[in-house]
Amino acid sequence: MEDANLLIKYVNVEILQQELVVLKDVNLEVRKGEFLYLIGKVGSGKSSLLKSFYAEVPIYAGEEAFINDYNLQKLKRKQIPFLRRKLGIIYQDFQLLIDRTVFDNLVFVLKATGWSKRDEIEDRITQVLKQVGMSNKGYKMPHQLSGGEQQRIVIARALLNSPNIILADEPTGHLDNETGTEIVQLLHSIKDEGTTVIMSTHNLSWLEKFPGRVLRFDSEHMFEETKI
Repeated sequence: MEDANLLIKYVNVEILQQELVVLKDVNLEVRKGEFLYLIGKVGSGKSSLLKSFYAEVPIYAGEEAFINDYNLQKLKRKQIPFLRRKLGIIYQDFQLLIDRTVFDNLVFVLKATGWSKRDEIEDRITQVLKQVGMSNKGYKMPHQLSGGEQQRIVIARALLNSPNIILADEPTGHLDNETGTEIVQLLHSIKDEGTTVIMSTHNLSWLEKFPGRVLRFDSEHMFEETKI
């Protein structure tokens, strides 16, 4: 992709799950610093699209399928970890390691992605915890945190390797409305610093409070509903 700000380009892409067509004729361009909402019924393909970005769900067919200059149709297995290091993934169910502290959860990720110097690891963890408003929570165990606090730690984890794209799959699904609002506001602040955020949600109130591009999923297709 010649355009340096163009991070994702799908042209007539088709995505399958267990040999069933989930999405077809997907055409999408995403640039640096954008915020995208994915909306639609359960099973309409939102999560499948997100998973296709980090090669958990393969591209079945298409003219082009690029993300961060990786050709997803020609991606080799050994390239997948390098692709994923450029992406920050936020899960609805947190997926924190329950047997270690917040700090050690983040250490685990950094070491797994090639960081080795203790002072650099500590500095980076300090930075991301401050960014998500959790500077004083590094010593806590996950079960000692509220749902909103755990999701902030998950966002911090997603930011560790300075990704240019954050993928958030229903990040407010298990949170009350007030806490969810704080999480979406945090994600928009991350977008304002130049990171692209793609978020699936069933809560349409976020679209008015925090405007962005809206992609609607229905009948195996994706439609751009509005652009603000």
